[in-house]
Amino acid sequence: MNGKMNGVLAMVMMGLERLVVTLKSKLRSLKMKKPYDKIDKSDSMRVELRSRKAQKLIEKTLKVADSPRNKSYAF
Repeated sequence: MNGKMNGVLAMVMMGLERLVVTLKSKLRSLKMKKPYDKIDKSDSMRVELRSRKAQKLIEKTLKVADSPRNKSYAF
């Protein structure tokens, strides 16, 4: 009879563990939600983002062109 009690107790504990894990994940997801609405990007923001990307690309290209490892020819 003692073996059955241990088995039942173990099953109850596993159920409680699962419940705790579920509750923790739900609480975490509630904390992560933003309390504000997402703002649409304005045209000026888009232009700014595009220019930043272009600057990064130019910088990367110049770095490759100036590196001694890569031979680049200007035709």
